[in-house]
Amino acid sequence: MTKDHASADVAFIQALAELLNANDLTEIAVDREYGENDTLSVRVCKQPAAVTNVHHAASAPSGAAPAPAAAAPAPAATAAPSDPADHPGAVASPMVGTAYLAAEPGADPFVSVGTQVTAGQTLMIIEAMKTMNHIPAPHSGVVKRILVSDGTAVEYGAPLMIIE
Repeated sequence: MTKDHASADVAFIQALAELLNANDLTEIAVDREYGENDTLSVRVCKQPAAVTNVHHAASAPSGAAPAPAAAAPAPAATAAPSDPADHPGAVASPMVGTAYLAAEPGADPFVSVGTQVTAGQTLMIIEAMKTMNHIPAPHSGVVKRILVSDGTAVEYGAPLMIIE
């Protein structure tokens, strides 16, 4: 991002945040290209209430509730991107490819937040080299978070979802 685009980019990011709230979305990711070697990659996401509540519960014993509650959202927002990979229930991508949450466009997703899954049940599909690879649940549990959007690129080892 160059200085020429800074104010336009701030307005763009604010518009994405408003779009996120207005449409009750949890995440939006956009790559904006201005020219050769001049791009902007933006990912705007909401932190699920369950994660926020866990953070508040952890901070409550350490001190007075009002002070940590006021200070907690900023650290939680910065810690959210690194936390999912370290979570014991994280399902990591076994390959590089494009993640699809449903079998075909317009179909119901394989799972959603709150779905009870069994070991081996298909969670999503990752397309790699024109091959559709079903990603099975490594263990039984409840889907707590889905960390990728339909049609997004994923890297090897990237956390896809959390099952507890």
